[in-house]
Amino acid sequence: MPTDHTETRLWLVRHAPVIGALGRIYGQDDLEADCTDDKAFAALAGFLPVSPVWVATQLKRTHQTLAAVHRGRGIEPTVPLIEQDLVEQHFGDWQGLTYAELDASRDGAYHRFWHAPATERPPNGESFADVVTRVEKALLRLTLAHAGNDIVVVAHGGSIRAALAAALDIEPERALGFSVDNLSVTRLDHIEGQSFGAAWRVAFVNRRL
Repeated sequence: MPTDHTETRLWLVRHAPVIGALGRIYGQDDLEADCTDDKAFAALAGFLPVSPVWVATQLKRTHQTLAAVHRGRGIEPTVPLIEQDLVEQHFGDWQGLTYAELDASRDGAYHRFWHAPATERPPNGESFADVVTRVEKALLRLTLAHAGNDIVVVAHGGSIRAALAAALDIEPERALGFSVDNLSVTRLDHIEGQSFGAAWRVAFVNRRL
């Protein structure tokens, strides 16, 4: 790697498990997170960089997860930057319904969705390809504003997969194959230099502590 470059590290953490959503499509519904696993949060807090830029989305589960990370580190909660374009995919009219309810409804849009899950939009919602577009813009904003720093982003399974699609420059449908578990960490490094431009490096995906 040339020495005339700037490296910005994004640590993407999926929020803690949500409460009360078993079997339901929750998307952008603003649900509470279960942050009672002190051992898991202590491990996560010890793994993340010491003085990063902290970022969350507008949904409370990301803020609750971030507060639990700070608790695991023994520090006062920090008010994060809010990046709305890193929020979870919006599933429109399907949010709050169970998969069984949608399957039984014989909704044609629902069955089309599973034939092309990256490009089909739920009624009044957005496609995963739409998510990739907005997430890529958010990542570039963050790396420009905080170049050379560690950035910890507490986000969502869908937006982290979208970030991988953007970084790897792969088709959105391929990125849906990544596992992104609750409280896992995925790290993307943005590297920019005068001699070669800008590039992404995937350090690791779905690391569980």
